[in-house]
Amino acid sequence: MLLLDPNAPDERQTQILDQVKGMIADNGTIVGDYDWGLRKMAYEMDHRGEAAYHLFQFEGANELLEQLNHTLRITDGVLRFRVIRLKPGSPPPPAPRSDAPPRPAREPRDGRSGETRVAARAAADADTEAGGDTAEEPA
Repeated sequence: MLLLDPNAPDERQTQILDQVKGMIADNGTIVGDYDWGLRKMAYEMDHRGEAAYHLFQFEGANELLEQLNHTLRITDGVLRFRVIRLKPGSPPPPAPRSDAPPRPAREPRDGRSGETRVAARAAADADTEAGGDTAEEPA
């Protein structure tokens, strides 16, 4: 899995992908090449909330893994990469669903909303200003 910087020029992204494909073709076999497109990441990396996802499935020797690991670590434009060894006979990855409905925003838990605390504090302050909780000094 290869996550590329979405702010990098398209030519640079294409160059990185061609370089990876070339290294795999020279020292192994490409089994699958999937472009998952621009997707939101779970957390920001280098102040970026999205990345261009590319999945490569390949077969190769340990030397290929070492070469990919070294090259991708020092390549500008690569936010993150991960190489995972699959068990023989693993099915191909599912295509990402672009028609999936967006996830709903989280609803605040009852009694824990910041607005409730602010409103309760405002009510207490208003009561104090109105003289409800203050003791009068003797004259």
